[in-house]
Amino acid sequence: MSAAQVIAVVGATASGKSDLGLALAEALGGEIVNADAMQLYRGMDIGTAKTPVEERRGIGHHQIDVLDVTEDAAVAAYQEAARADVAAIQSRGRVPIVVGGSGLYVRALLDEMTFPETDAALRSELEARLETEGPGLLHDELASLDPQAAATIDRRNPRRVVRALEVVRLTGKPFAASQPQQPVAAIPTTQIAIDVPRPELTERIAARARSIFAGGLLEETEALVAAGMVPPRTASRAVGYAQARSVLTGEATLDEAVEATVIATRQLARRQLTWFRRDARIHWLSPGDDLLARARTLIP
Repeated sequence: MSAAQVIAVVGATASGKSDLGLALAEALGGEIVNADAMQLYRGMDIGTAKTPVEERRGIGHHQIDVLDVTEDAAVAAYQEAARADVAAIQSRGRVPIVVGGSGLYVRALLDEMTFPETDAALRSELEARLETEGPGLLHDELASLDPQAAATIDRRNPRRVVRALEVVRLTGKPFAASQPQQPVAAIPTTQIAIDVPRPELTERIAARARSIFAGGLLEETEALVAAGMVPPRTASRAVGYAQARSVLTGEATLDEAVEATVIATRQLARRQLTWFRRDARIHWLSPGDDLLARARTLIP
């Protein structure tokens, strides 16, 4: 394997990325670089299915637990920090294993991407409006300013809507002008995804939703809310935590929150699959007992 080679395990939530990433790191002498935006946050363990420290097999993990829930994740800051981690891992003669399903974060780390500047005052204004008006009206405003962006950004993705409006208002140009049209690799990488059949993935998602609530998600959410995980902070909208918060506020029953989490996670998985299937560089492998062996055959 080339000393410069990086391996990325990407794809849908609940597809088994963490397990394969750990297996590859153990087999190849690697370290994990997280590319899941919500695993950046300290304390968000149960709801993000973060691998517990005692189950990490002594393997180094990077870009995990680097933000407080009162901070907003920024992909540009992640790009700089994660690339530094990759370079440091390589300098130790080890293999960087990027693991995660946040497509933009994966692209930012591995491909040539630059990001428009942000404006704190404008961002605060838009986030305040998001809370008072809801994402629908902001999406309507985006449609009037940049119809192409509005057509490609889901109105249920408020962070993306806010960011697109911010860029359009700051630059006076369409949001697409700031986005890469075709991926160009910045770091040589073998990208692997696990192609779980849709019915099985649906079952895994439902099982995970039940498991995280049974495993203490309500208590974890209550502690995080007390620590400042409230709207409009990015962390407050994480799948599972938003639904758990509705139980704590009396807006939903536990059963309703579990079902809402299943639905939201399935929607997330669909968006992830749509994103990653557009990238012809990704090798899709079916799950199975020989998954690690098959994955290793793809690595130069």
